[in-house]
Amino acid sequence: MISTTLNDEQLVELYIKGNEDAFAVLLKNHKRKVYGYIYKMVKDSELAEDIFQDTFVKVIHTLKEGKYNEEGKFLPWVMRIAHNLIIDHFRKSNRMKFIGRKKRAGEDDDFDVFDFVKIEEKNIQDCIIEEQIHSDVRKLIDYLPDEQKEVLVMRHYQDMSFKDIAETTGVSINTALGRMRYALINLRKLVEDHDISLTVN
Repeated sequence: MISTTLNDEQLVELYIKGNEDAFAVLLKNHKRKVYGYIYKMVKDSELAEDIFQDTFVKVIHTLKEGKYNEEGKFLPWVMRIAHNLIIDHFRKSNRMKFIGRKKRAGEDDDFDVFDFVKIEEKNIQDCIIEEQIHSDVRKLIDYLPDEQKEVLVMRHYQDMSFKDIAETTGVSINTALGRMRYALINLRKLVEDHDISLTVN
């Protein structure tokens, strides 16, 4: 029987050595928090359960392949896996819908590209995408440095607070804010350089 006093790293070590009960304890200890985070992001219980299972399948494979090296940080590591799977899901489901407007005469040139973005709060299946606009902007977002892209996606597509972003990515709130600022500056420049029209007309 596994002792309830063992910490995550001790349980991980036991599991890697072949003790299946150790993983059951890890799962029991962290299921509520991991599932709760996933559900908060996707707002669908069946989808949350699917992503939760995918998360721990990936955890199991990584541990069994001997690729786990996050000493002392088991839960944050699991949360990052869940977070990445959520982002992958939204990418594949094309949840983002971009709606633009034309610039008015005399309007300040220093616009925020996300003045042009509206996030639809419908079920994923009901989202209708203006394909060309979506494709253009997503391609530009992919040019951003990974750290900036991550914060931008979490803030504008998942409606996460900067506090939640900071906790999920393991940085300070000021760092998260800074990455967001530079992401918007760089994205605006990319829009201008590529002469992209963010309008649906």
